[in-house]
Amino acid sequence: MVLINLSGEVQMAARKSSRKSSGRKYSKKASSTVGSAMRRRKHGTLKTRGGRKVTSRKQAIAIGMSEAREKGEKVPRKRAAKSAAKKTSSRKSASRKSAARTSSPRKSSARKSSARKSPRKATARKAGRKSARKSSSS
Repeated sequence: MVLINLSGEVQMAARKSSRKSSGRKYSKKASSTVGSAMRRRKHGTLKTRGGRKVTSRKQAIAIGMSEAREKGEKVPRKRAAKSAAKKTSSRKSASRKSAARTSSPRKSSARKSSARKSPRKATARKAGRKSARKSSSS
């Protein structure tokens, strides 16, 4: 964008960068730590904290980043665990619902018919209304 001063001089307007002025998100040392974790995965020597061998590329990156954080290198903070917790809780609740549906026994036909026959309360109300009408009219 070109700007013209009051004195008639032409100036170029400075572009605003979309990134913050702080520069890199990750330090060079952090990227080398992640690279080291990736090489260890390729050689088959990268292990999880539980001692299992890591074969996933994404997991190797995550391990490298956590190692870099432990060393105090410049790495962005971990994402909030809210979304992950929501996903797992929704999965659990869905599995509970399906388990509840399958494990709950069906009502027998005898129970259903007894449930249908229970409008005794309604008939009692009607009888009460009729008696109230009779007493008010007489």
